[in-house]
Amino acid sequence: MILRHLLPLAAALSLAACAAQPASLISAPKSTWPFQQSDLPADTAFRYGQLPNGMRYIIRRNATPAGTAQVRMDVATGSLDEREAERGFAHFTEHMAFNGSAHVPEGEMIKLLERNGLSFGADTHAQTSFEQTLYMLDLPRADPKLLDTALMLMRETASELTIAPEAVTRERGVVLSELRDGQGWQRTNLEDQLAFFYPQATYPKRLPIGTVEALNAATAESLRAFWAREYVPSKTTLIVVGDFAPDEVEAAIRARFADWQSRPETPRPDQGKVLPKQKSATDIHLDPSLSERITASRHGPWLDEPDTVANRRRNLLRQIGYGVVNRRFQRMSRVIDPPFRGAGLGTSEVFHIGRTTNLIVDTTDGGWQRGFAAAAGAYARAMAGVFTRGEIDEQLANIRTGLENAAAGADTRSHGALVGAALALIRDEQIPTTPESGLARFNQFAPTITPKSVIEALKQEAVPLKSPLIRWQGRTAPAGGAEAIRKTWDKAAHAKAAAGEVPSPAPFAYTQFGTPGTIVSDTTEPVYAIRTIRFANNVRLNLKRTDLAKDRVEVRLNLDGGEMLDTRATPLATEMTGVLARGGLRQHSEDDLQTLLAGRSVAMGLGASGDTFDSGVTTTPRDLVLQLQLMTALLTDPGYRPEGEVLYRQNIGNFFARLRSSPQAALSNTIGGILSDNDPRFTLQNQDAYTALTYARLRDAITDRLAHGALEIAIVGDIDEAAAIAAVAQTFGALPAREAEFRPWTTERQRAFTSKRGLQVVRHTGEANQAIVRMVWPTRDDRDPQEAMALSLLAEVAQIEVLDTLREKLGKAYSPGASSSLSRVWPGYGTFAVAASVDLADVAATRTALTETMRSLAAAPVDADTLQRARAPMLERIDNALKTNGGWINLAERAQTEADRLTRSKTARTRLEQVSAAGLQAMAKRYLSPEKAVEVLVLPEGAAVPAN
Repeated sequence: MILRHLLPLAAALSLAACAAQPASLISAPKSTWPFQQSDLPADTAFRYGQLPNGMRYIIRRNATPAGTAQVRMDVATGSLDEREAERGFAHFTEHMAFNGSAHVPEGEMIKLLERNGLSFGADTHAQTSFEQTLYMLDLPRADPKLLDTALMLMRETASELTIAPEAVTRERGVVLSELRDGQGWQRTNLEDQLAFFYPQATYPKRLPIGTVEALNAATAESLRAFWAREYVPSKTTLIVVGDFAPDEVEAAIRARFADWQSRPETPRPDQGKVLPKQKSATDIHLDPSLSERITASRHGPWLDEPDTVANRRRNLLRQIGYGVVNRRFQRMSRVIDPPFRGAGLGTSEVFHIGRTTNLIVDTTDGGWQRGFAAAAGAYARAMAGVFTRGEIDEQLANIRTGLENAAAGADTRSHGALVGAALALIRDEQIPTTPESGLARFNQFAPTITPKSVIEALKQEAVPLKSPLIRWQGRTAPAGGAEAIRKTWDKAAHAKAAAGEVPSPAPFAYTQFGTPGTIVSDTTEPVYAIRTIRFANNVRLNLKRTDLAKDRVEVRLNLDGGEMLDTRATPLATEMTGVLARGGLRQHSEDDLQTLLAGRSVAMGLGASGDTFDSGVTTTPRDLVLQLQLMTALLTDPGYRPEGEVLYRQNIGNFFARLRSSPQAALSNTIGGILSDNDPRFTLQNQDAYTALTYARLRDAITDRLAHGALEIAIVGDIDEAAAIAAVAQTFGALPAREAEFRPWTTERQRAFTSKRGLQVVRHTGEANQAIVRMVWPTRDDRDPQEAMALSLLAEVAQIEVLDTLREKLGKAYSPGASSSLSRVWPGYGTFAVAASVDLADVAATRTALTETMRSLAAAPVDADTLQRARAPMLERIDNALKTNGGWINLAERAQTEADRLTRSKTARTRLEQVSAAGLQAMAKRYLSPEKAVEVLVLPEGAAVPAN
C-alpha cells in the first residue's frame, strides 16, 4: 500500500520472516523505468539496467558503512496476487525460500550465511506485503566471493526452490505460529476497521498472514504452483548497494541471472473497489484493551499523479497544509485541560483504486464527545478559512532544514537510505533524485508559496468530510451510541467560531549561562585517540572527529544519579524523568519551543537509566551551539509545566488497561517482580502509585542531581574540535562547579536475584491459544571481560540451538530466542534466558525441548560448525562497530569515567577468538542447569497448567 501524509488506520501490514558492458540509460527500453517519462532528473550515481529476460537491477556504489553492502531482491507479488484458496501463500512461499533449493539442501541456507558472518533475523530476513515480497541480505564484508554467495541464494529463491512436501509440513507450523502470535485485540481491531471502511475492496480479505484454513490446506504442489506463476523475471528487481565497483556487480548479476528463462506475467486478480459514495455510516468496536479513538473518513477516486516537478510542487503544498492543520491539533493537545490526547488529518492512497481522507482523534476514556467536537470544529475552521503566514513559515522552515541536512550529508548516506530510494522507484514510481537537486527545486519554489496556494492544493486532494463514515473504538460503549456520535459531528462541523491567532513566542531565552568555562585538562587517550577534556567546574568532555556521516554530530550526556535515586521506600522517584521535557522550560512551553526552534536540528529530553540520567541527540555542526544551550537549559531551568503531567497520566491509564492483554505484555509487566522477590524498585507498582506522581515530587527527587551531579558529555562526528570545545565551554562549562566524580552508590547498587527456583505461572487475558515458556538463570555482572564474552557467545549458540529445535525441527515457534544480559550497574547481577511463544497445546513439549537443549550444552562441547556459525556474525559486528558514529559515541560517552570500556573494546575480537567449545561447555555447566532456572509459564486466564 502507498501511504502518504498520515497512516489512515495505523496498520503495519507486512510480514517479516525472515562480464558484460554496463547498461546505459539511453539504451534501456522506454517503459523500463518511470524516470524516462518524467522531467525530474534521476540520480545518475545509481546504475539502472535490465536483462533480456526482463529482470531489472539497480546498483549503487556506497561506502557508508565502509566495506559492507546490502543486497535486496524485490518480487512484485504479494497477498493481492493470491486467489481465494491461496490466502497466505505469498508469505508461505517466502518461508519456503529458506527451506531448500536445487543447489542448497533444506536447512543449509541459514547455516551457510551464518558461517559467512550473517545473523539470522538481523542480517538475513524477508518480508511479504500486499504487493511485494522482499528478500534481504546485509553483507558484513564487501567481498566478491560473499557477494557471489548472496546472488547465488537470490537466484535459488527466484527459480530453483524445491518446496518439498516434508519441508512444507515442517514450515507450516512456523507460519501458523506467526499467525497465532499476531492474533489479539490489535489484529481484531484492524480487521474490523478494514471491513467497515472498505467493504468492497479485496485487500481486507488478503492480509498477508493468510488464514488458518488456507494454510492448513496448502500443499507442496499448490505452493509450487503459486511460486512458479508469480516469480518471473519481469516482476523481479535486484538491488545491490555497497562498497563494490558497479562493473563487477553488474557482471556478477548477469552471470547469475542471465539464463533465468522469461515467462509471461499473470494478471493480478480484481482488487475490488473503494466507494466514494460510501457515507453516513457508523461503526462501534469495543475491546477492554482499546483506548478511545474516533475516526471520520470519506473516500475519493485515486489521483493519477506521476512523479514530476509539477506534482512534487503540488505535494509540497499539500504537505505544508496537512502540517499546519496537524500543528493546530498538536497545540490544542498541549494545554492544561486538553480536549483530546491527539488528533491528525491526512489522506492516503489505497493502492490504485482510491484514496481516503481521515480525521483521527484520540481521547481519554469517556472524553470522546468533547474531543471529537473540538477536532471536528478545528478541521471545519481550517478547511473554510485561510492559513496564517506564520503557520506556513513554520512548516517551510522545518522542510527546508530537512532538505538542507539531506544535501549536506548526501555523500555519506547509508546503504539503507539508498536502498529505500531504489525501492521507492520500483514500488511507488518515485524518482530517485539527488538531495542537492531537491533543495534547489525547493529554494526556487518556496518564495512563491502563499497561504492561498497551500489551502487550494490541500483541497484538491483532501476529500471533504461531508456526511463521513465514523468509526468509534474503545473499552465501553459511547453514551447515546451511533446517534450521539453523528450529532456531535454535525454540530461541531457547522460551528462558526474563530480559530484565534497564535501569539509568537518570545525570543529564545537561554543563550547565556555565565562566564565560559576554562580547561584544566586536555589529553588524548591512547586506545582510540578520543580527546578528553575537563573544565574547571569538573564537567568532562570527550571528542572524536569522524568523516563517517557528513554534516552530522552525535551528542550524548551522562549525569550522575539515574535510577540510583529509586529506593525501596521511593521506587518511583525518577519515574517521570522521561516526560520532564514535556513540561518545557521555565521561560518557554514545549509548544512555544517547537515554533521558536522551527528549522533547527535540535531536540530535548532526559531519561533515567542505571546509574545516570542520559540524553542523546543527533544534530548538525551549525546547530551544535543551540543544541547544547537547549540541553543545558533543561538541566538548569526545567519548566515542570502541568501539561507534561497531563500527558503522563493519560498514558498511565492506557498502560494499565493493557497490563495483561497479551502474553508478552503480561510477562514483561510481571517478570521484574518474579526475579527480584518483589523488590519495589524492579516491580510494577499499582496504578494509584503512578497516577499520584507529580512534577513537584520529581523536582524534589532530581534537583540536586541536575544542579550538582557529575557530568560527562561526548561529541562525535563532523565537528570542528575548537568550535565544539567553545560551545561546551559557554554552556555546560559555564555552570557552577559540580561534583568531581560520579558517586559510587554502593548501597543503592544492591540487587538480588530471587532464591526461588522452579515454576512460576503468569496469566494473560489475550487469545486462548497463546502461551510463552521462559527460563531464566542468574549469572554474573560484566566485570570479567573474558567471562562476559563467553556468555555472549554462549547465548548465540543457544539461539541457534533453540531455533533449530523449536522452529526448524518441531515447527512449534516462530521466533524462539536466547539472551545474556550482564550488568555494569548492579554488582554481581546478570541473567541468561531462553524463551518461546507457542500454542497452549505445545507448552509441555516446548518445556521439554528447552530443557533438553540446555542440558545438551552442558553435557558436551558444541560442535565446530555451530560454534563457527555463532562466532562469525559476532566477529563481523566487532569489525564493523566503528564504521558509524553510533559505534563511536558508545565508546566516547564514558571515555573518562569508564575508561576500561575502551580497552575492552580494543581486545574484544581477540577475546572472542579465544573462547573454545570446552569453555562454553564449562559456562553452561556453571550457570545453566535446568534445576537452577526460574521457569515462567505465561498462560491464558483459566487454562490448566500443562503437566511436563
